[in-house]
Parts: sequence; C-alpha cells; structure tokens
Amino acid sequence: MSKLFVHTLREDPADAELPSHRWLVRAGYIRRAAPGVYSWLPLGLAVFHKVSAIIREEMNAIGAQEVLLPALLPREPYETTNRWSEYGDNLFRLVDRKGADMLLGPTHEEIFTLVVKDQVKSYKDLPLSLYQIQTKYRDEVRPRAGLLRGREFVMKDSYSFDLDKAGLDASYLAHREAYIRIFDRLGIDYVIVQANAGAMGGSASEEFLAVSDNGEDTFVRSPGGYEANVEAVNRPLAPEVDASRVPLPVFHPTPGAATIETLVDQANQLFPRSDRGWRASDTLKNVVFKLTHPDGRTEALAIGLPGDRQVDEKRLEVAVAPAVAEAFTEDDFAAHPQLVKGYIGPGALGIGSLHEGVETPANAVRYLVDPDVVNGTSWLTGADEYDKHVAWLTMGRDFTPDGHIDVAEIREGDMAPDGSGPLRLARGIEMGHIFQLGTKYAEALGLKVLDDDGKLNIVMMGSYGIGVSRAVAVIAEENCDDKGLCWPRALAPFDVMIIIAGKGEELAGTAEKLAADLDARGVRVLLDDRKATPGVKFTDSELLGMPTCVVVGRALADGEIEIRDRASGRARRVAANIAVSEILTEIGRG
Repeated sequence: MSKLFVHTLREDPADAELPSHRWLVRAGYIRRAAPGVYSWLPLGLAVFHKVSAIIREEMNAIGAQEVLLPALLPREPYETTNRWSEYGDNLFRLVDRKGADMLLGPTHEEIFTLVVKDQVKSYKDLPLSLYQIQTKYRDEVRPRAGLLRGREFVMKDSYSFDLDKAGLDASYLAHREAYIRIFDRLGIDYVIVQANAGAMGGSASEEFLAVSDNGEDTFVRSPGGYEANVEAVNRPLAPEVDASRVPLPVFHPTPGAATIETLVDQANQLFPRSDRGWRASDTLKNVVFKLTHPDGRTEALAIGLPGDRQVDEKRLEVAVAPAVAEAFTEDDFAAHPQLVKGYIGPGALGIGSLHEGVETPANAVRYLVDPDVVNGTSWLTGADEYDKHVAWLTMGRDFTPDGHIDVAEIREGDMAPDGSGPLRLARGIEMGHIFQLGTKYAEALGLKVLDDDGKLNIVMMGSYGIGVSRAVAVIAEENCDDKGLCWPRALAPFDVMIIIAGKGEELAGTAEKLAADLDARGVRVLLDDRKATPGVKFTDSELLGMPTCVVVGRALADGEIEIRDRASGRARRVAANIAVSEILTEIGRG
C-alpha cells in the first residue's frame, strides 16, 4: 500500500451525485480531468480490465473477432449516411491542418461497414462478427454522474454481417445470449426491454438495463411479461366513439383560466355537465414545439393530448428524430399570432376554423394528437381567444388533425400495449443495446457480396454495444454501502487486503510472510504496510472495498489473526499457523 499509486479522500467530490461517482473518486479509482472526462488510476483500471476480460471471453465464445478501429475518423462516410448532420451538437468535430473535416467517433457503424467492404466479396466469407473495445466521444450537454454519463467513455461495439435475414436473426440471437452471460457474470441486476433504435436506425432493438433507482431510463413492466423502455412503448389508438348524441360545440367565457386546473374549476362552476363533473382528462390541451431539422429547416408542431397528461420529452425526442424539438418561445408565439397562448384550440392550427367564414391561417401549424384523441371523442379546449374555451368539441365532426403521435408520459397503471395488464414503472441504467440494422449502412456505403448464383446481395448487419466504463460504475453502484465499495470477488482489484494493525517486527513479519505465501498460491494481495494508525487503515480498507480483509494485530499475541468479509461484515479469528488455508477457503480457493 505504501507503494501503490492511490490517494483516498475523506470528503465527497463537490460534483458527486450518485454513490458510484462518490466512492470511485474517494477511493482513488478514478480522477476527474474535465467535465465528463476521467482518468483511470491503477485500482480502477484493474476493475476495468476484469470487466473487459469477461466481455472478451463471451464475445470470442460466439466466434466474434476483435479488431481496433481509429477514434479519429473522416467526415465522408458519416456524410454519406447523413449522420454528420443528424448527430448535431453531440458530435465532436475538428478540422486538420489541410482543412479536412474530421470527427471523434461516437459510434462506428460506418467504419466497420467500410472495413468489411474492403475485405469481403463473397457469401463464403459470411457470417462474420467483429468487435472492438474502444473509446467513444459524445459532446454531452450536461455530463453527470461520473462514469455513467460522460463525454469520453469506453464501449464494446460489435457488428454482425450476414447474407440474409435468417442469418441476421441467428447473429442477433447469439449476441443476445452472449450479453445475458456477460451481465450474469458481472453480477448486475438487469432486465431486457424493448427499445427504440433512435439515431442508429434498424428494426429489432432491445436494451439491457441495470435496475437502479438512480437510473436515467424509465422502463415499464406488466404482470403478463411485457417489458419496454418508455420511449419504445407504442400505445394503440383508443376505440372510436359514437358521437351522434354529443352536443354541438358551445363557447364559454373562462376569464383567467389559462391552466388545466383553473379551467376545470371554472367549468364546473360556470357550465357544469349534466352527467358528472368536468375532469382534467376531459380537456384537450395543445402544446406547441419548434422542430429544427438537420438541414436547418424549422417547422411548428402542435401536440394535442388530454389535460391530465404531460408530453414526455424523451418520447418526443425519439418520435421526431432526427429533428430536435424545443418548446415555443415568446418570439415563436409572436411569429404565429393565431396561437393564443393558454387558449390554443384546433381551430388555429391550420385545419379549418371553428368560426364559419374565417379562412385557414396562412402560417398553419402541423397538428398531431394523442392516441386517446380519436373520432367521436369530445373535449373542452381552447377557443383561440383570450379567456374563452369551447366545450363538446368533437374529433371527426368539428376538427380533423394531421395524424397521431404517441409522446405522452407513461403512467403507473396504464394498460400494457399487448393487453397483458397494468404497467409498473421502474428506473434503470442502460448497460447494453442490440439492434438489427438490416441494410441501412450496407446500402448507403455499397457493402455487397456475391451469392452462390453470382448475384450481388446487400449485406444484412446487426450492431451490439456494451458500455464497459459504465459497467464499472454500475457494479460500484450496486456494490457499496455507507462506508465505501464492496467489490464482487471476481471483479475486485485484489483478492485480499492485509492490514498491519500495530507496531513491532512480529506483526510486520507475520503479515509479510502471510502475503508472500498467498501470493505464491496465485492470490492477489494488497498489504497495508503504511505507517498510519489502525483506524485510518480500517477506514481505507472499507473504502477500497476488497472482498476479504485480514487483520494482523493484537490477536497475534494469542496466536491468531482476524479474517473479515467486506460485504457481510462478518469477522472470525483463526490460528495464525493455519491462516493461509483458512484464507484460501474464505476466498473459494481451498
């Protein structure tokens, strides 16, 4: 320990929000170099290498071959697939001394495709799976949580290449099963959920999420086994309603009712319903966003949804990708004077007018509605005038939107899309993501092979990622307490930490001999030989989190040493002359 490059901290780092971030920094496993950028120190790198080794073993077991591609990449392939612009500000871009545009790779679909295109010409060379463990770069707006959301991070990304869809299905399944073995071996509590492919493109897509209350991802489960990331939940359209007996629209003054709550209160006082009271779910609120497309083009989009629901920003981001959505600003409203903030109704959204004889505005707004807003449903909504709303406005009779969009928040108790029961919400951390890319990248970049009939076929691709550096943080997050880290034995930097708890040659000599005997048997030992108090050493041993701690101290006077288990806190004394065999039994090597 006196020679190890590690310096523990007694205070939490100022920017630490999560336990993994706090303990990895305090225990000297990593150090912050810049926002979202971390240096790996010896202890952290040891854990990182053990995680990487498990991933390599399982990838090699399915026949995947390891390569290492550059992180500094040319613009042209990404321009060909449109991702040079689609990635937007998340891409680190630079210009070399000759004026050529370059980027730091956020992901490597294009480069893997070109490498295979250069080498593979025949169906006889397929199937093929290649992988790498390499650093990626994304210019996160708000890097946070240490290794969990950084601007520089390490991923294992692999890619499968097959002649047809059946081959792709087989490669996808092989990677899926390998991922299950990897996360089982890492000891992570995880779920596999349906996911959205996002900027990656492709069809089939699943995420491996570590279950964590501190996770940024929300996923849903149903009693019948439905599991999905909320971004991938696709709610079916509600059944259409017979509106033949719904009253015609009636306009009502609603002074100051610019929120759903005040509107419902006023409606129940000023124009009550005969069947029951007005509810927030009876109101149709229209939220307006500005979409900015990769080519710089902008458009206004209004989303109509029941007043008891909110637009989920992540679901919206996925739904409008690669465009970027921003809430309307005061300047945007000024450019669309037909939109009366707080009182927006379908009549002002470019789909006709509630008032006979009024022409459709020239600056119409695209209007999409929630799956619960279907033909025959009637609503209390804005009348496009200050302090005025309209009741009994019925879709299909009084207004027709441009289409549907499913971006409302998913709530506890919502019915699963497959009808398998009410949904329960949970939080998770994305650990892995697997995609069936199909021909998207192969077609764009001309990756074709000759089949057995001598015809050129576009290659089918799959993409499979694991966050390696993120895995270290997740394991730390799941294996810590209020004193520090508690590494699983298979991933700990050292198997045993030996503490010399006192002064004197007998204590030091016994501890050093014990360390040497264990080392000779292949046990990785960290000997705390520092000239520090026992209290400091015990505190650091709990902070560092080695699974077994051996204390050579006062008990040696009775011919004994103490063996402590970090996770359970259990301690026992054993005779010093049989300590090696007892320790080997303790760590599962007896």
